[in-house]
Amino acid sequence: MQITYLLIDFFTIVICFIFSFHPKIKFYRHFGAFFLSSLLVGSVFVIWDAWFTKLGVWWFNDRYLLGLRFIGLPLEELLFFICIPFSCIFTYYCLTKFFSMDWKPKSEKIFVIISITLALLMTIYFHNKIYTVVTFFSLGLSLFVLYFLLGSRWIGTAAVIYLILLPGFVLVNGILTGTGLENPIVNYNPQNFIGIRLITIPIEDFFYGFELILWNLYFFKRFKRNDLE
Repeated sequence: MQITYLLIDFFTIVICFIFSFHPKIKFYRHFGAFFLSSLLVGSVFVIWDAWFTKLGVWWFNDRYLLGLRFIGLPLEELLFFICIPFSCIFTYYCLTKFFSMDWKPKSEKIFVIISITLALLMTIYFHNKIYTVVTFFSLGLSLFVLYFLLGSRWIGTAAVIYLILLPGFVLVNGILTGTGLENPIVNYNPQNFIGIRLITIPIEDFFYGFELILWNLYFFKRFKRNDLE
């Protein structure tokens, strides 16, 4: 039981890692760009994670962990911020390499504006729920910065690919939050989030994950060696 979370990390990344060396994909050439981006973005999310763990917003069940902790977080949780982004960035890379998935500029702008507006409304309405507030406010701010200040014109495409990946997200996060297990690996304080769950997954987790992937994509694109495309 103590390797449960570690196995989740492993199976999340292993197939994508193997196919990174496929001669028609060659994603391995961009491992450096990926690890730079995941280190940079992961550092911020790890601080967020450690802060919420200290506050008791969520906590981890030692029954499913190896027992190694750093800054209050299990080793498996730190690996989560590498394994999940790797699988998502790899999928984005493959789909956009072989298929045209660009949005029309007007449609993408409308999507971003609506998303920012909804995120801010959620922030205001659920102002007494710390996980909800931080998640939706930071997502709205991230969308504004990425689209309007940094000129990212791939957010619509990222949203579509994130939707494609949702079944996998539900599987992984479902197990982490207790689906199929006697007890959850990650437990949430019901006072700190809305309380709406998809199976066992708090709705906030889906938007938390989207923000994590958006920033990994941004820095991956910045660090990637374009001459190897």
